[in-house]
Amino acid sequence: MGVIIGPRVIDAGSSLLSVLISPVPVAAGYPSPAQDYFDGRIDLNEHLIKDITSTYVVRVSGDSMEGAGISDGDELIVNRALEPRDGCVVVAVLDGELTVKRLRLTASGVVLQADNPRYPDIRVPALADLVIWGVATRCLHHV
Repeated sequence: MGVIIGPRVIDAGSSLLSVLISPVPVAAGYPSPAQDYFDGRIDLNEHLIKDITSTYVVRVSGDSMEGAGISDGDELIVNRALEPRDGCVVVAVLDGELTVKRLRLTASGVVLQADNPRYPDIRVPALADLVIWGVATRCLHHV
């Protein structure tokens, strides 16, 4: 089961990362004779984070969300201010245990669904203590 280890607050006064940006797209197929220089810097906060006051970075442990492109050791950008909806990847706290799953709202109740066929769906019992801690908005995947 995917478990979250150590959410980190992103300080509003500091930049997540400022990196150089290429002025042209880089081909993933045949090589392109594109320009070989970079044009200025881009602030990843502007592109990855909508609400810095409610955004956290969490590291994933486990492979239950591989089908969603989330691997062991990846970091998720999680927004606690977003309204969780059916189909969202969420960080949930179920009976005191943190997990990353896809939220399914069904006629028979709430289901926390893994995106790996080796893991069963978690049908949340009516008396369970469930808190949707936040909605994942981006996955920083290691290559």
